Amino acid sequence: MTDDELLELDGSAGGGQLLRTALALSMVADRPFRMENVRGDRPTPGLKPQHLAAVRAAAAVCDATVEGAEQGAEQLEFRPGTPTGGNVEIDVGTAGSVTLLFDALLPVALRLGRPLSVTVTGGTDVKWSPTMTYYRRVKLPLLRRAGVFAAADCPRSGFYPVGGGRATLWLAPSSPSALDLTDRGSLEGVRVYSKASTDLAEGEVAERQATTAAERLREGLDDGVSVTERTVSSVETDSPGSALAVALDYEETTAGFDALGERGKPAEEVGSGAAESALAFREDDRGGAVDAHTADQLVAFLALAGGRVAIPEVTDHVRTGADLVTEFGFPVEIEDGDSKDAPVLSAPGTEYPGPVSSGAERSGPE
Repeated sequence: MTDDELLELDGSAGGGQLLRTALALSMVADRPFRMENVRGDRPTPGLKPQHLAAVRAAAAVCDATVEGAEQGAEQLEFRPGTPTGGNVEIDVGTAGSVTLLFDALLPVALRLGRPLSVTVTGGTDVKWSPTMTYYRRVKLPLLRRAGVFAAADCPRSGFYPVGGGRATLWLAPSSPSALDLTDRGSLEGVRVYSKASTDLAEGEVAERQATTAAERLREGLDDGVSVTERTVSSVETDSPGSALAVALDYEETTAGFDALGERGKPAEEVGSGAAESALAFREDDRGGAVDAHTADQLVAFLALAGGRVAIPEVTDHVRTGADLVTEFGFPVEIEDGDSKDAPVLSAPGTEYPGPVSSGAERSGPE
C-alpha cells in the first residue's frame, strides 16, 4: 500500500484517546494511518509507555507493520494486517492504565474469526482512566447487551506508582446491533464496590469507603430504591491504594461512577465523592442514558454499529472522537441538547470488512 492510501490524522487536538480510537478503527476497517502531533496538546507530547503498550498490543493482534513506536515520538504509522485470535500478553512497564489499553482493542471483536485473550500488566485502578470495577461492571455489560462478546477478569490490582496489576480481556467474534441508549427508564437499584490494598486493612479503608457511599446514596435516592449489592474486598498489591465504584441500574441502561483513594484523602471522602457524582447524574432531569465517561468511550462502537445514545454533556473527548471516526468514514452526528433534553450521539452505521473466516490462531506472548 502506498503513502497516498494512508489516512493522515492530526493528533494535536486530543490525548491518547485519539490514538487508541485510531488503532481500533484501523484494525476493524483495515485502513492504515499516519498520525502526526501525537498528544500534541499535552504538556509532554508524544508517546508514553502506556501508549506504546497499546500500539504493541494492537500490532500483535493484527500482525501490523508499525513505524515510529518509540517513547516520545510524535508521529506514528500503523498498517494493520489480519486480526487473529489466540493469546497476547503485554507489560506496560509502569502504572499506565490497563483499561485504556483494553479500549484500543475492544472494537476488534467485530472482525475476529476466533476468540482472543489479551493479558496486560500495569495499573488497573489509576487516575484519568476507568477503574477496573467500572470497566467490568458498567461498560462491558452495556456492550454485551448490544451484542459485543467481551469480558474481563482482574486477579491482581495495580495502583500508582508501581502498578503491577494484571488483568485479562476476552473477546469473541461479535456482530453488534445498533446501540439504542436514549431512555433510562426507572431506577431499579444501586451497586457499590469497594476495595483497598491489604496495607490499608488495619484502617478498614475499604469498609469505610463502602459504608459512606451506601449511606449517602440511601439518603439521596427515592423511596423504594435500595443498594442491591455491596462488595468490600482487600487485595494484594505492589503499591498501597484503594478504589470505589457505584453503578446505577436503570430499566434500560447502567451508569457508573468511581473514585480513587490517595495519600491524605480520607476513605469517607472517596466514598462520598463517587456517591455524589451518582446522585448528580440521577437528578439531571434531561435524562442522559449513560454517564459522561461512557459517552466518549462508546463513540467508536456507535460509529461502527450505528444507533443513538443520549449523553449528559458534549465533552471535548466526545467532539474530538466524533471528528476522528468521521475521518475514517464512519460518521457520527452530535445533536446538541438544551435545558430540557440531553445531547444525542447518532450514527447510521457503516459497512466494514466482516469477521475473519480463516487464518492461523495466535498463541503465546507478544
